[in-house]
Amino acid sequence: MDFNASDPRTGHPVTGPRTEDHLPHTAQAAVKIVIVGGFGVGKTTMVGAVSEIRPLTTEETMTQAGIGVDDNFGSDTKTATTVAMDFGRISITDQLVLYLFGTPGQERFWFLWNGLFEGALGAVVLLDTRRLEVSFDVIGRLEERGVPFVVAVNSFPDAPRYPLDDLRTALDLPPEVPIVECDARRRASSRDVLMTLMHFLHKLTTARQTV
Repeated sequence: MDFNASDPRTGHPVTGPRTEDHLPHTAQAAVKIVIVGGFGVGKTTMVGAVSEIRPLTTEETMTQAGIGVDDNFGSDTKTATTVAMDFGRISITDQLVLYLFGTPGQERFWFLWNGLFEGALGAVVLLDTRRLEVSFDVIGRLEERGVPFVVAVNSFPDAPRYPLDDLRTALDLPPEVPIVECDARRRASSRDVLMTLMHFLHKLTTARQTV
């Protein structure tokens, strides 16, 4: 299988770094963040919306062969799916840069997650309230590996809305794990999710230092 590295904003193949893709000379620290979730929850969309560089995607066209094998929820409008990873970058400050890795959502590609989790400081779990059940295994994998995470509820237009406290209970989330609403299509909203994760990681680090 050939992977297509393309710019999701234009659909054109990636041909090389642009001047604006270069790492700022002021950057002093780089952090790896993983964006995880089930099929079609908006991981590629979030990376593309928030990345300050041209995002790298590895999407393949969905075919009839995936029926009965993959979770094809929403495939009536979705024509491609990530088969390796999405990659983007965002500068939180002049000194701090986040490298974003979006995982594939189809369960048969979850074996790739182990490599993507290596070196990750934290994760964002994207949630679709129409399919809460697909998040259970995702959260379980992060907990098993000890990767700190926040949960972001992606606001799909036709998705049911629930109080965040009810979602916390349904997902059996500890009280300290942040859960927020977002619109993965919007840069500001996606950036707020990443800032929530960074504040959470800082809180965890401070708590360890005071023990």
